[in-house]
Amino acid sequence: MAKQMKDYFPMIRTREEVQREISKSLELQDLFDSWDEDRQKEFLDFCSGIRGVKVLYDSFFKEIVSPEMHPDRLENLLTTFLKRKVKIVQILPNDSVRIADESTLLITDIVVELEDGSIANIEIQKIGYAFPGGRCACYSADLLLRQYKRVKNKRKKNFSYKDIKTVYTIVLFEKSTSEFKQCKSHFIHHGRVIFDTELPLQIPQEYILIPLDIYKENMQNKPIKSRQEAWLSFLTFDEPERIIEIIQKYPDFKEMYDEIFWICQNTERVMEMFSKELLEMDRNTVQYMIEEQQAELDQRAKQLNQKEEQLSQKDQQLNQKDEQLNQKDAQLDQKDAQLNQKDQQLNQKDDEIAKLKKELAKLRQA
Repeated sequence: MAKQMKDYFPMIRTREEVQREISKSLELQDLFDSWDEDRQKEFLDFCSGIRGVKVLYDSFFKEIVSPEMHPDRLENLLTTFLKRKVKIVQILPNDSVRIADESTLLITDIVVELEDGSIANIEIQKIGYAFPGGRCACYSADLLLRQYKRVKNKRKKNFSYKDIKTVYTIVLFEKSTSEFKQCKSHFIHHGRVIFDTELPLQIPQEYILIPLDIYKENMQNKPIKSRQEAWLSFLTFDEPERIIEIIQKYPDFKEMYDEIFWICQNTERVMEMFSKELLEMDRNTVQYMIEEQQAELDQRAKQLNQKEEQLSQKDQQLNQKDEQLNQKDAQLDQKDAQLNQKDQQLNQKDDEIAKLKKELAKLRQA
């Protein structure tokens, strides 16, 4: 398959050629040696065409789908997701507060204004954050507020809420959260606000959530049938068979793969990019472990609280039973006292009867 890849991409070098170039530089050799065996193999595999480069690596994605350098590519990607023709008119700055608050689990985050005035936020997450629904709602609200301020400043006195266009929050998850595992037959989730009364009121917020790991599971041994699937496969698969299938069905993707493999010709640059990705992956793993442990602690705390509530309820029930038993004991004590009184009365009567019998006996003798 590596030979077939070289037929499509003649610039691809052999593993031996890449290793020879690395060995010529002490600095590059030291960097290569600092990687574990699996990482060394991964690097040599994509440089030699045995596997493709993981396009979701931040450095590669920003090179290949850059809105500054290649707006047409991002437009094409958005067109397939939004299912309408898209034209980018400008790139908007990211929210600095948000960037500072987010961890390295976020691969890339691009905000663009479209020709009709709507705003799209395209985000790729290495590992899905906890509570993705709440998070998406917060950042969609942030986008809407940013658009409101921009439109109001532009229109000034002539401002009208009809000028507010839709804001799209598009999130691709390389590794999705547990919520998506409950809908494993679907890999594109398109959401908007609707009313149960069918009220025809449009809320200008829409969400497109794409768990790429579930897409990959769904596409195993299945052919690519649409441009949307071609884009998702481009972002997901690194197997040569898939790469060849993509460019055979959609030849315009070959230009992007060409750029990727030309980047790989610059060994020093691509090693720096790969090393940066490994560092981010290590940070991601640590952050993910922290979030998982926190989630586990939260779950345990919740379970402990539930057990404490159950124990408290049982204590209340036991206290009620104790009160009931005490009441019954008091009632029994009262009945015992009444029985004792009756016994005493009977004893008195017995004494009186005995006394009368004695008196009768004396009278008979007399």
